[in-house]
Amino acid sequence: MKKVIVSTCVLLVLSIAALAQTRSRTTRRGTQTSKTAKPSATAAAVKMEGATRIATQIKNLTTFLYLLGGVAKDLDAQAAAARSGTSSPTQERNMAKITSNFEDFRVGLESLETYFSSTAELRPYYAKLLGSADEAASAKSQAATGHVDQAGHTLLIIVNRLADLLASMR
Repeated sequence: MKKVIVSTCVLLVLSIAALAQTRSRTTRRGTQTSKTAKPSATAAAVKMEGATRIATQIKNLTTFLYLLGGVAKDLDAQAAAARSGTSSPTQERNMAKITSNFEDFRVGLESLETYFSSTAELRPYYAKLLGSADEAASAKSQAATGHVDQAGHTLLIIVNRLADLLASMR
């Protein structure tokens, strides 16, 4: 009789231990699944933030280009007059403001390039963005030398590059 009671107790302890092991394995699996779900959600959020920054740059550049298109020929004529020695302080201030705007775009694009290069989730897209700040610097020097229309064309190249990058991020 003692043997029956001892064997029943042993079976009961072994079945409880088996149930406990099964439960802990299930818990681990659930934890692993939730860990893998969080990074993908974070990666999607980072990718969305990068796309939002690109869209903001596109909006700023296109608004500026729209306004620049209306006055580019006049500014080029004013720059030609300045080279011949007949410029006014107002014309010089206008050119300084335009050149300052080009510099702002260069700084913004440089910041965007830095953000993409330093963020692991956005690094695959960095190659398509690389060089945009340099092109903006080129546009600034074109505007500073009185070739505002040509500088606008350079900014259009940047806008096209940003739009292509944004489309590739979908």
